[in-house]
Amino acid sequence: MTAPIRVLICDDQVLVRTGLVTIIGAQQDLEVAGECGDGLTAVDLAGELRPDVVLMDVRMPVLDGIEATRRLAGARVPRPAKVLVLTTFNLDKYVYEALRAGAAGFLLKDAPPAQLLHGIRTVAAGAALLDPEVTRQLVGRYAARIRPADGAPRDIPLTPRELEVLRLIADGLSNGEIAAALQLSHETVKTFVSRILTKLDLRDRVQAVVYAYRQGLVT
Repeated sequence: MTAPIRVLICDDQVLVRTGLVTIIGAQQDLEVAGECGDGLTAVDLAGELRPDVVLMDVRMPVLDGIEATRRLAGARVPRPAKVLVLTTFNLDKYVYEALRAGAAGFLLKDAPPAQLLHGIRTVAAGAALLDPEVTRQLVGRYAARIRPADGAPRDIPLTPRELEVLRLIADGLSNGEIAAALQLSHETVKTFVSRILTKLDLRDRVQAVVYAYRQGLVT
């Protein structure tokens, strides 16, 4: 029997945590490894419990979710955790910072339970979780802050076709949609995506989206 996916729940709202514990605990393939209400405790518990996925609220006391994510999943972390950020989209202007900090993706707090569970399983499997429409709106809204202030052109080590694929990734398209748009096979697109991540030293599609906005490749 496959071991359950162990989830650490980090949110300063008790009612939210209780709801998440109830939803996750009812699944046979998931298990609540622990819960906490501030970012510093989240970092400590993640180190102690080694959960498969950390559900991280952005706004928390003591240490916010962005810095907690950076300490758990940042570029220099030897064993990065898989962090799934929870946010209230209309209020949270800091989510892209969490993605830059190493989060594997994000979900809205009012997402239906099925979407939450799918997100946990997706991130646990090592895939990034991006909602195309929310990504376009969220990152696009703060694109001016994400891009370099001087507006100078950047030397991007990608071929024209790879740049095209990167722009489509940033626009929220899946591999299948990119394949259809460019009339390529699904496997060819997967190869392009892998090559892009390797050349740019990016971990996943989430970081690729942020990179594309930072470089002004999409608006």
